[in-house]
Amino acid sequence: MAVVNLKGSRIMTPIAASPATKAAPGTGGGAVRSWTETVEVTASDSETSTYLLARLPSNARIMGLSTFSWDDLSTDGTSTMDLGVFNQSGKSDITDDPDALSNGHAITGASSALVIGEKADYGIQLWDHATGTTDPVAMLDIKATLNDLAVTAAGGGTITIELLYTLD
Repeated sequence: MAVVNLKGSRIMTPIAASPATKAAPGTGGGAVRSWTETVEVTASDSETSTYLLARLPSNARIMGLSTFSWDDLSTDGTSTMDLGVFNQSGKSDITDDPDALSNGHAITGASSALVIGEKADYGIQLWDHATGTTDPVAMLDIKATLNDLAVTAAGGGTITIELLYTLD
């Protein structure tokens, strides 16, 4: 075994450099903001239904503690939901990406999951989760998309998102 002395690459490497480079406000020492939204899903919702949960600036950095929760929405073992990043209706600032944040959330039982599926993507700017190459400096939508099968739970249920984010 070896003794190592490592430092984080996003904030600590630039700060430890000579001369030091200040971190972006959204990554090191930024004020955390919150967004909480709930949608009532109905028993008649079909595959590819979408649920608008948030509209954030493209430079928002979603924190790793953000959660997505749902009731038991389906009796079929293959029903899932994805969380993605979308343009506002009628705009084309980015390429819509229905599973940009996380995917494959099994909705066959009440549960919750982290909004961001990949740990390496915690705290990157919202536009960077989609297929854009530069920040479009726009408001972007976060939507859940129903996949594989329709909602089959009698009476439907509730989905809720709790976002913690910073802004540059």
